Amino acid sequence: VYQGMGEPLNNYKAVVEAITIMTAPPFHLSQRKITLSTVGITHAIGKLHSDLPNINLAVSLHAPLQDVRCRIMPAARAFPLEKLMAALKEYQSKSQQKIFIEYIMLDKVNDDAEQAHQLGKLLQGFQVVVNLIPFNPIGSSCYRSSDEGKVAEFQKILRGVYEIRTTVRKQMGGDISGACGQLVVS
Repeated sequence: VYQGMGEPLNNYKAVVEAITIMTAPPFHLSQRKITLSTVGITHAIGKLHSDLPNINLAVSLHAPLQDVRCRIMPAARAFPLEKLMAALKEYQSKSQQKIFIEYIMLDKVNDDAEQAHQLGKLLQGFQVVVNLIPFNPIGSSCYRSSDEGKVAEFQKILRGVYEIRTTVRKQMGGDISGACGQLVVS
């Protein structure tokens, strides 16, 4: 997984070269075993399928509305949701592969039923797997994780109303501040 080490698509040439090396002899790693996670660098997503046709693409979406997405992840300002969704549609039409949608669950920020419905509508027509990620507390962050009930309700809406395959990431390592997103503070 290319994730958690900076935005892979900001270093496009080196990432393509590294994956090409890993998938060639003597390593022979299958591209299908590789996932590239991005905040949504639209111009690079457009090139990705021709350079790495069989990798898995994961997109850090985190909100179905541009203003909420920008509040959660400032990098989203450079890549409007409308352009990102158009790039993903083009990518999927070429690749015919499902796209993984990463969605961090933040209490009272992006976790209500209305946003679940907005996300479901946004993703209609796409083949996706939505990965709901409970937020792992970081020091003095103003964010808190959604409670399990809210996560379950969000998942129920996506699955039941929109028939979107949805998983909830299991939280591990929080007791030692080693969970997803926590290492940056250490």
